[in-house]
Amino acid sequence: MIRRTRLLAVVAAAAALAAATGSTAAHGGESAAVITERLSGYEEDPQTISTTGQGRFRAQIDERAQEISYRLTYNDLVGTVTQAHIHFGGRAQSGGISVFLCTNLGNGPVGTQACPAAPATVTGVLRPADVIGPPAQGIAAGEFTELVAAIRAGTTYVNVHSSQWPTGEIRAQLAGHHH
Repeated sequence: MIRRTRLLAVVAAAAALAAATGSTAAHGGESAAVITERLSGYEEDPQTISTTGQGRFRAQIDERAQEISYRLTYNDLVGTVTQAHIHFGGRAQSGGISVFLCTNLGNGPVGTQACPAAPATVTGVLRPADVIGPPAQGIAAGEFTELVAAIRAGTTYVNVHSSQWPTGEIRAQLAGHHH
């Protein structure tokens, strides 16, 4: 009887380990996500904009490495590109800046790349040190996991600002659970 109890305990432990490994593998599947969105003036807030400008944003999130690799393209803008960011805000909301993608205004963190003239492609890798907030909305500088949680919840957007529309000429809500 004691041997059978020990055997059952060993089998139960092995099953628990297998289940834990399975949940880790499932979580590992969630740790990497690819998001692809189209930017247009129709998604701008507080007012939509009819513009010839358009763009695409593609990001791959790697939570384990704490990196977001991105590629932003934009073209046919009416104004000259001034800056681009990921903001923290839901649909039909304007929110604070979480990370700079590029800027020509000298207002980004040290090392922020310049925005090339359209048509252009901007690429980079975002890490915890690149997250600047917005602290007034509950994301402190460096809180990479908070930014990823907001992206997954669909409460972030990419915005390309221009001289014609300083608050943003083209925008795309990051829908969250893409793979």
